[in-house]
Order: sequence, then C-alpha cells, then structure tokens
Amino acid sequence: MKPRTPAAALGALLLVLALTACGATPDSDASPTPDAPKPTPSATPQPASSPTPTADAAEPACDTIISPGTVDALTSQGWTFEEKEFVIGDVPLPDGLLCFWADYSVASDHGQLYGWSEITPDDASRAQTALLGEGWTREDGADGIYLTENPQFSMGTDEDGYGMTYLFGDGWVKFADTRQGLILIDWAG
Repeated sequence: MKPRTPAAALGALLLVLALTACGATPDSDASPTPDAPKPTPSATPQPASSPTPTADAAEPACDTIISPGTVDALTSQGWTFEEKEFVIGDVPLPDGLLCFWADYSVASDHGQLYGWSEITPDDASRAQTALLGEGWTREDGADGIYLTENPQFSMGTDEDGYGMTYLFGDGWVKFADTRQGLILIDWAG
C-alpha cells in the first residue's frame, strides 16, 4: 500500500523501523552504533543552479545523490541504504528515490534520509499545497522553496531547529531528515 501523505509515509517508515528492530538480535557484546556525521553548523545550502553530480551515473542512486564524503562516512560506520518510494502527499515521484541509510545489522532507530527527484511544475505545486495543508512551513530562499515539517512533530531537528525538509528547485526536489542534511545532496540530474 502506498503512503499518500508525508504523515502516512512517516508512519510507514516508523513501522519499517519497528519491524527491523524486532527482527534483529544484536550480540550482547555489540557496541552502540555511532550516529551518522551531521552537517557542520556553518554549512549553508548550495545554490540550486550549481549542484554537481557525484558520479557519472545515468540514473540517480542512493550512493550517488549524496556527496562521496558522506557515502564514505556512512559506509565506514557499516551503514548501508534501502531505497524507498518517493511520494509527497498524493504526488508519486516514480523516477525519484528516497534513501534510508542505517546500520541494518543491529536493532536501532538511528538513520539518515535523503531523497531526490525530477518534478514538473504542476506536481511541485500540488506537493507544496499538500504539505502546507498539513502544517508544514514555507520559506523562500535563493536556492529554491523550502518546506519544513512543524517542529512540534519532528522526530529530530538540526542545530537550527529544522526537521524533515523538502527543497523545491527548477524541475527537481530534494528531501532530507533535516534542513542541514540537504547540503549533502548534490545530484544534478
């Protein structure tokens, strides 16, 4: 069943995490998994007109939409990714992808979300309208339109208090579990 709203998508993600946590049985000697590296507080999002692809791949992939340094940092901690369906409200993005990075060898709720997709102007408008209708906050920036979840309902926020955030640019949309996390997505499409 496809999640149709960001809240439903989040609920589905939480269900997957809960099921993953129930299925794994870590060793009693296992050490806690360190959190993934967080963006530095001084980092600012790059302009939408100048993202640089991380690889010569023809299609976006979970290990190419984010910077090579981020891939190295995550994989060096034993993290891998699972691709998820990218849906915003009732707008499916079949050519995009949502990537959940985590250490799937241990029961944990630690992970990082990154997403990228091409999007038509009509779909972008529909998606933004749906998010705003669910209480997300809009901020216009030099690099695009940011839509961020209400911090009251965030499972986690960055140092500036932003949780899950979409960045809509000219013909594309990015998604991360924090606004600062958007700077790690550098797929140009």
